[in-house]
Amino acid sequence: MTISEQIDHDLKEAMKARDTFKLGTLRMLKSALKYSAIEHGGASNALSDADAMIVLRKQVKQREDSIMSFEQGGRPELVEKEKTEIAILKAYLPQGLSEKELQAIVEEAIKEVGATSKAQMGAVMKAAQTKAAGRADGRQLSVLVQQFLK
Repeated sequence: MTISEQIDHDLKEAMKARDTFKLGTLRMLKSALKYSAIEHGGASNALSDADAMIVLRKQVKQREDSIMSFEQGGRPELVEKEKTEIAILKAYLPQGLSEKELQAIVEEAIKEVGATSKAQMGAVMKAAQTKAAGRADGRQLSVLVQQFLK
């Protein structure tokens, strides 16, 4: 079952359960997936799971950014709403890599590229993101690469 099919199934289940919060979150996600499908080749085009993962990560990142803004604005009720939406969205993302696994990937990417300074960070990041296969946050990878390339 593809991610899109799983979301459709869960959307129907949320309707049956009358879970309005989850229903609203899944509808926003489905809309974002549809917009991405249109961008990639038309409304009838189906997104691959890799493309759907990209959309999911963007949605999670948007909510994380919103949380920061709401915390600064003193809106704890909206922070909780965004955190709940993130939890729903993260259920569709693959399990993230551990810190040790990320360090191993970064070390391997540095050896592969032959990087010795921060000037080669872009090449290392590209190799590390390819190896992580979407299971790691870009910011987290960036911090690790900077630590290794001093």
